[in-house]
Amino acid sequence: MFEDRIESHWIDAFQAVFELCKVKSSETTIILSETQSRPINVHLAELALARLGANFFHLQVPTRPAEAGPIVRSTGTCLALTGQDQAVSALAASDFVVDLTLEGLMHARETGSILKGGARILNISNEHPEALARLWPDPELKDQVREAVGKCRSSTQMTVTSAAGTDLVVDMSGASHVGVWGWTDRPGTLAHWPGGIVVSFPRENSTQGRLVFRPGDMNLTFKRYFESEVVFTLKDDFVTGIEGKGADATLMRTYLEDFADPKAFATSHVGWGLNPGARYEALTIYDRRETNCTELRAVSGNFLYSTGANEFANRFTRGHFDLPMMGCSIALDGQLVVDSGSVV
Repeated sequence: MFEDRIESHWIDAFQAVFELCKVKSSETTIILSETQSRPINVHLAELALARLGANFFHLQVPTRPAEAGPIVRSTGTCLALTGQDQAVSALAASDFVVDLTLEGLMHARETGSILKGGARILNISNEHPEALARLWPDPELKDQVREAVGKCRSSTQMTVTSAAGTDLVVDMSGASHVGVWGWTDRPGTLAHWPGGIVVSFPRENSTQGRLVFRPGDMNLTFKRYFESEVVFTLKDDFVTGIEGKGADATLMRTYLEDFADPKAFATSHVGWGLNPGARYEALTIYDRRETNCTELRAVSGNFLYSTGANEFANRFTRGHFDLPMMGCSIALDGQLVVDSGSVV
């Protein structure tokens, strides 16, 4: 695709997001990476921070050997800090963490300790910098995401329907809601870039119904579009059935089963994308090694259903699917927020 050389406009994009994160020279900033992190993004972060006169240093941990069993990709399940107690202490004592780990710290067991220390974490998704620069942080997106979070917090029920037969009901009582617009400037918070998404983590036994995935919907763990129909049956948060005649259903069923962990079948979070700059066709343009699929999560109007880790329901598992669905209607207490795939 592109040669991995530094482009000045890539540095500009990194600098812009760090400025929105209100990085100051009086703070301590840590660039967290793994030995298998994308080197050009580590370098771009360093150059952008240097432009701002930031006080920073690198903290690199070895990428852990792949565990036996299912291959983990693009899941947000990060094991990079497992057993790295001194690294976690250093991160918790910092002011700002540039998270360049392969999967990001969204669902890492250690993230709570780091945030509790007051650090703010910006996960820069493991994308090619061309994609990151294309999704330059938009300050206007913050207001749209915050409004969506407010609607979720004031609602008691989410319903999701589609012409294909999706009919999902989520009890939003006591759910935790997270909005990500692409940067964070508040202590003790985490955001990821690219941003433009709102997600809700339901409490236990909150999700019931049926999801019908159609060709063109997305399986971001497998980094592919669905090519055949797949039907999920959900009861009390858990996927109790995965049906379909094509390879998609077989792959998904066997992948989750091979974790030998019932929590892999549980609901992680639900939400929708709000970023008009995120491109639906991106998964056809970039090679698989060039994308971590965060852009696809933020495509405007998609309904994002995810299985696996849900810290707010006390569930942690390596098994995780992010499954953006197109053409759905999403309502909160009966009020449409997405109408057949278009944000209201």
